[in-house]
Amino acid sequence: MEELVLDNQIVRIDAGELVGFEANGLEYIHQKGSPGWGSADTEMFPIIGPVTNADYVVKTPKGNGVMDQHGLLRLMDYDLVSISNTHAVFKKVYVADTPVKNKKYPEKSDVEYLTWPYGFEFEKHYTLTPKGLEILFKIAGDAGMPFMLGYHPAFKLHTDAPVIVAGKKQITLDEVLAVGSRALQVANCTSITLQDKGEITISTEGFGHFMCWTEVGNMVCIEPISFYPYAVEEKNLHEGFQQLKDEAQFKVILSVST
Repeated sequence: MEELVLDNQIVRIDAGELVGFEANGLEYIHQKGSPGWGSADTEMFPIIGPVTNADYVVKTPKGNGVMDQHGLLRLMDYDLVSISNTHAVFKKVYVADTPVKNKKYPEKSDVEYLTWPYGFEFEKHYTLTPKGLEILFKIAGDAGMPFMLGYHPAFKLHTDAPVIVAGKKQITLDEVLAVGSRALQVANCTSITLQDKGEITISTEGFGHFMCWTEVGNMVCIEPISFYPYAVEEKNLHEGFQQLKDEAQFKVILSVST
């Protein structure tokens, strides 16, 4: 377990996963083992969303990839590259067409191994500043690689009536619950504030959209995404891709109101 500490902020990282962000004595991240989800954060790459109805196949210019929900990156382990009191870097490396064991098989999936016809390197940089926690994603890989990126953090709820504020729009927890597993789309948005016992703002660069998901009352996932997967049929998920040019960077900033 790694810790970053600055003033009244404490960040806890377990094998690259953000498992704690405490500010002013209040924990903002969903705790593993609590109802709702078995993780605290993850990345959705190189696809976002389910592909069961597409027979787990995603079209690419180099041929089909074999994917399951949210891609294969989250099935891989991070390596710690560097660590200091306020900064940590983690990395995953994938070699094109390498089979990755699907942890959902056979109970929740029909495919045992996932593959992607492109190689890539994926870095996750944590930087704790006086203004909050910056999470920078760097993607390098084969030229022209199609991809989408989603970041999937889960936030702990302390009250029964939290409010999600996106611009002039206010979203209640009941509205998110009503959408169910599809996740509530918040299109063309770069910043969302979760108002609960405390107030945390999720600001982004590069993503462009959000979706919100939960099935319980004690946590909510507020997820920056480059593409909302339910905008197309699963067999047409490739329509939401962007292409890699040299290196792509995406940023998420978590800032707490004091």
